Amino acid sequence: MCKNKSLAFGLGLIAGVVGGIVAGVMYAPKSGEESRKQLKETACELYEKHSPAIREAKKQALESVDLAKYQLERQFRKFSNMLKSKRLQKAKELEDASSENEFDY
Repeated sequence: MCKNKSLAFGLGLIAGVVGGIVAGVMYAPKSGEESRKQLKETACELYEKHSPAIREAKKQALESVDLAKYQLERQFRKFSNMLKSKRLQKAKELEDASSENEFDY
């Protein structure tokens, strides 16, 4: 649980930094071409500076997704098995009831 909170905080922090940079560049009194060039350079610098943290955050996010997927598949199998068991139980009850009716004649 602690990993998920720190991962969420880290991703939020990165998103906030990127958003702040984009907003700062967009509202700067420069031409569009200069702004785009500066934005691209800043984004590349940010990526290069934080790429190990970004890779780690991506790895943790993918692990969390895999874990959630595994847990959902496991719950689905349990639910499916429960339904099969209930169907078999109901079929057995119907079979028993029909065999009891055969002897009532």
